[in-house]
Amino acid sequence: MIMDGCQGKPRTPTLEEKTCPRCGAVIEVFSSDTEVACDNCGFVVYNDSLSCVQWCKYARKCVGDELYEKMKRNVSGK
Repeated sequence: MIMDGCQGKPRTPTLEEKTCPRCGAVIEVFSSDTEVACDNCGFVVYNDSLSCVQWCKYARKCVGDELYEKMKRNVSGK
């Protein structure tokens, strides 16, 4: 989950439902989540609507090195 002190985080999280690409179950992803594991099969989905890595100087510290690099690749498409 994103750091509590994040200035870019919405005060009231929003909810988005995604379909698990592995088993087809519905996965609830809150806007404050960086990743969520499917309750049915354990597959991890990432919150691809988070774009703080593009502009926030604290993004790496907030989400961690590994997730930061994954999100950076997803945002840039590389």
